[in-house]
Amino acid sequence: MTTLLRSSELSCPSCVAKIKNHLNAVDGVQDAEVQFNTGKIEVSHDPERATQEQLVKAVREAGYESRVAQF
Repeated sequence: MTTLLRSSELSCPSCVAKIKNHLNAVDGVQDAEVQFNTGKIEVSHDPERATQEQLVKAVREAGYESRVAQF
């Protein structure tokens, strides 16, 4: 499953690295792509092991607010 998160607080490449490290530490996350210029965070994960709530929490623990993008 792929979940798209959005954050308006990303301002530099070090933000990207910090968020990716926190997301990749979540059990069930296969990959995380973060774009600081757009605030887009795309996470490939097993939804049974890594819920959307856990992904948002991981970003928060990295020091940034995010939300699941609504289409």
